[in-house]
Amino acid sequence: MGTDLRAPLGPGRPKKARPRRGLSVGGCLLGLAAAALLGVSFYLMRASGVPDKARVAVTVPLTSSVDGLAKSLPEPSQSALPDEPPLSSLLRSGRTAGVNAKPAQLEDGTVVTTFSPRPRDGSGPLLVEGARIGQDPRLAALPNDDLLEETRFGRLPVKGPDGLRPMDHYARPWSGARGPRIAIVIGGLGLSQTGTQKAIRVLPGSVTFALAASGNSLQRWMQEARRSDHEILLQIPMEPFDYPANDPGPLTLVSGSSSAQNLSRLHEAMGRITNYTGVVNFLGGRYLADPQALQPVLADLARRGLLFLDDGSSAQSKSGDLARTLSLPHGFADLTLDTSLSRQAILKKLDDLERIAQRQGSAIGIGSAFDETVDAVAEWLKQAQGRGVEIVGVSALLAVPEHQ
Repeated sequence: MGTDLRAPLGPGRPKKARPRRGLSVGGCLLGLAAAALLGVSFYLMRASGVPDKARVAVTVPLTSSVDGLAKSLPEPSQSALPDEPPLSSLLRSGRTAGVNAKPAQLEDGTVVTTFSPRPRDGSGPLLVEGARIGQDPRLAALPNDDLLEETRFGRLPVKGPDGLRPMDHYARPWSGARGPRIAIVIGGLGLSQTGTQKAIRVLPGSVTFALAASGNSLQRWMQEARRSDHEILLQIPMEPFDYPANDPGPLTLVSGSSSAQNLSRLHEAMGRITNYTGVVNFLGGRYLADPQALQPVLADLARRGLLFLDDGSSAQSKSGDLARTLSLPHGFADLTLDTSLSRQAILKKLDDLERIAQRQGSAIGIGSAFDETVDAVAEWLKQAQGRGVEIVGVSALLAVPEHQ
């Protein structure tokens, strides 16, 4: 046996000269496209904070020659990245571009999404940028400075420089699936420390919380609620019919006051916390029935990119009519859940709410952070989701006028 490691295997086997082949133009283009694709993927992975160990693929169809390459790169499933949203929620196409996304589920449960070009009128490049659908859960307790303005009342919500609304940024994302949807709003948080702590501890993140403007430690409760994945509203006191015998507090909006006075009270309340999608009334039968007093307040909410939820307690409310003229996202609660503080009565109201959602597609129920309400809602939710009902943040159900 010889010692020449370069000798061919087998005795006397002659060497065969391999023909030299040059790189084709198509091969060069394909290689450059693949390198560019990997570079974009690495950049977006770094920018979005995805861990280095996670495999993230962004398919940007540059030419038909790399279409097969783009389709071969799967999107990571949520099971691979439990703390990250799926890639499809991070992509948004411009008006002159578009993609077709075709998800497919493998036998092991992994979801693979294939992106392919969609016909476009424009000749410009395909732009892919981060979608702003809800807030990153890791930053949910922190406000977005672009959505705040400094005032003498503190930092108040405003639309961002690019038109992003606080309602959208702080909204709780939902699945987009068909089927009945229910939003449950629990108000009065901040009025009782023990009641607020229990609501945050017991209720799942799918329940929307309304923090009372006259409550205590609101910034702390806001942060705890947001860390627990709750969408939040600000509960503003409004003049009831039996005012002042029934006085909701010093920040109450009163129909007999000037617009400037009511806006000052509103802004003082709004400056107490951040990260809310909108406002819900507390009481307010008389105030909601006065369109002249109500209009400036709703106009201010619309200008700031917030929503308004009417608790539905006043049949004389003008909020719906005004909201349509102001392009204000608006809705009415269908039921008050705890008019009777009895477990069985609250469970019955929740069943009624489900029947409404089955009939009309969605429903909104509202209650307060009483022990009986919190316990009944927590019990009912465990069963309702097994019946195919999706519990969503209230912002997912509010009507947005067509001309907005």
